[in-house]
Amino acid sequence: MSILHLPASTNGEEVSAALAEFGAVIVDNLVTAAYMDGVADELRPWIDATEFGPDDFTGRRTKRTGGLVGRSQKCRELVMNPLVLATCGKFLGHASSFQLHLTQVIAIGPGEPAQTIHRDQWAFDFFPFPQGYEVQCNTIWAMTDFTEENGATRVVPGSNKLGDRLKFKLEDSESAAMTKGSVLVYSGSVYHAGGANQSNSTRAGINITYNVSWLRQEENQYLAVPLEIARTLPVDLLKLIGYQRGSYALGYVDDLRDPIEVVRPDLRRAGFGDMDAAKERLRHASTNRNGQSAAR
Repeated sequence: MSILHLPASTNGEEVSAALAEFGAVIVDNLVTAAYMDGVADELRPWIDATEFGPDDFTGRRTKRTGGLVGRSQKCRELVMNPLVLATCGKFLGHASSFQLHLTQVIAIGPGEPAQTIHRDQWAFDFFPFPQGYEVQCNTIWAMTDFTEENGATRVVPGSNKLGDRLKFKLEDSESAAMTKGSVLVYSGSVYHAGGANQSNSTRAGINITYNVSWLRQEENQYLAVPLEIARTLPVDLLKLIGYQRGSYALGYVDDLRDPIEVVRPDLRRAGFGDMDAAKERLRHASTNRNGQSAAR
């Protein structure tokens, strides 16, 4: 089964539906190639200074450069891309809110072998989440063209519906070939891996992922984004990187303060969140999820 491609004119509901069905989908040319060149220019000093990975899984010929919200204005725009956020809102709508999980340039150098096929949600201590309960919505933006030869991400379509801790061979997967400026959107439950780079050039992509707000973020955004930069960010982005409560009360500061008050005292809001509203959101999400399950 090849990976589904959708046009940039698609909407969040269509992308979310494709994720639920196949675990991964490519949206072609969501930004221009020139835009991605601009991202590369902003990040070049940081990528050049990044060392190669320390083990086979991270890649001994692969650089992983994080902290992108604090380092790149254009990456902040990618984080806040309307289609991606609409997709996350739909796909992770069973939770009260979602947050930014990690930001990372993955630059796979020539000669890097294929990565072990895995699920990203294994980052949560290999906890066996109930099948069909999604906790992550992930993206990889193509900074260069992704081809089978240069190590395009490989996906096992439909594996989001399979059991946990399965093992796959490389031939069980499909190459997520796409042009610069396109984005691979995939669930935390789909089995996938970085491909082998058999070319003479580096394959670079920007991995921006989101998770439900009651789980810990893989990249610590509060430390990755310096406070002096955080104070300059738009409120919606601040909330997304974690300066908001997760669910009813998670993440409050000292005397029940909303965490956004740390960077924006003018937004002071005392007490916990709205318990009744949280219950209603979850009740509505549960009803929708059960209806969708029955429809299948």
